[in-house]
Amino acid sequence: MSSPSRSSFRRPLFDRGSWPEVSRIGDVLRTESVGGVLLLVAAVVALVWANSPWRDGYHALGGTRVGPQAWHLDLTLATWAADGLLAVFFFVAGLELKREFVAGDLRDPRRAALPIAAALGGMIVPAVFYVAVVESAGNGDALAGWAIPIATDIAFALAVLAVISTHLPVALRTFLLTLAVVDDLLGITVIGVFYTDDLRLLPLILAVVPLAVFAFALRRRFRFGWLLLVPAVATWLLVHESGVHATVAGVLLALAVPMRRTADGSGCELAERMEHRWRPVSAGFAVPVFAFFAAGVTVVGGEALGSRLTHPVTVAIVLALVVGKTLGVLAATWATQRFTRAQLSTDLGWWDVVGVALLAGIGFTVSLLIGELAFGAGSDGNDQAKIGILLGSLLAAALAAVVLRLRNRRYRRIRVAEELDLDADGVPDVYRTDKPPAASPAGSGPE
Repeated sequence: MSSPSRSSFRRPLFDRGSWPEVSRIGDVLRTESVGGVLLLVAAVVALVWANSPWRDGYHALGGTRVGPQAWHLDLTLATWAADGLLAVFFFVAGLELKREFVAGDLRDPRRAALPIAAALGGMIVPAVFYVAVVESAGNGDALAGWAIPIATDIAFALAVLAVISTHLPVALRTFLLTLAVVDDLLGITVIGVFYTDDLRLLPLILAVVPLAVFAFALRRRFRFGWLLLVPAVATWLLVHESGVHATVAGVLLALAVPMRRTADGSGCELAERMEHRWRPVSAGFAVPVFAFFAAGVTVVGGEALGSRLTHPVTVAIVLALVVGKTLGVLAATWATQRFTRAQLSTDLGWWDVVGVALLAGIGFTVSLLIGELAFGAGSDGNDQAKIGILLGSLLAAALAAVVLRLRNRRYRRIRVAEELDLDADGVPDVYRTDKPPAASPAGSGPE
């Protein structure tokens, strides 16, 4: 007979989760889907402009400097987008992850194990693929870009789902979102640790002061919310001055937000209110503007396109995103299933995991940021990285679309069961614990 600890772990992988969490994540995904469409539009506009007869204007715009020189803030618009606007993106990602572990379903270690393991597998295996390809090509100078393929762009992935119109089940959507958020936080950790060349400790230590003021004001329920921007901006300025990438400030501020759980224990009111306020800014403005300045690589003229497509950096990133990411997520999911003896939900099969793993290979926002840090903005290496990121992400998206569309008839039937509310109480019957759920129209096992 199995021990209680082992048997208690055996809940199905990719189960739906609780209704409050599913409802909240649904709202998040709708916002990110709109942001994903804006991100794609911004990237296409940048690519078209950067390869048009007016491409000099695009590069001149990104290189325009604004800001006070005395404070070392005379930055280009492209740098403001990367260092400033992406701090908002990482603030929202940090809030999301902290809330998940404090009040969300991930406070249960059994639920947290799978997305964390998948994120780690999806980080380590692509990095190994990149290093192996670059080393085999004898291009040791390009090893600095090892971290480029480690992150997943949830907005881009959701935009792909919207375009192919797939009815991805709740469990898979939740898994993809959580995996991407963990990926983003791992990515910013890598940036802070491995891409800080000139660390100045005094500004970094001083950043603790406005950060503490920010946290104290929130704990005291400070009424003038917009004045919280003063310590938040001061924290960003000092982190920027320290030499650590300024986006790290966004994560630090998110971690400083107190997570007071609501009376029913279903959420964190303050964190959710801040996330609700800033997520549209992140998804609808910060990330698309960054994509506009970062994605515009000129491929016409100069070096032949064929040689650029076969460059070791480009090939390494494409293989890492498409093959490495997929294998990493799949291997971690299999290992979680193997060592916890949990089984896949009866509605799903391993092809569904393959489809989501391919979606995880869509690396865009954080990948572009790491490419700039690894090779330097405007360098040939960074241009090769951009080409690899764009090609790899598009190929991963296309393959994911094929796999998921083939499964869409089944997903549609699962979605019907997940939305069925026979007693019209606003909570789908499958989430009610006081009565047995209706039988899934999808059948008892994966197709």
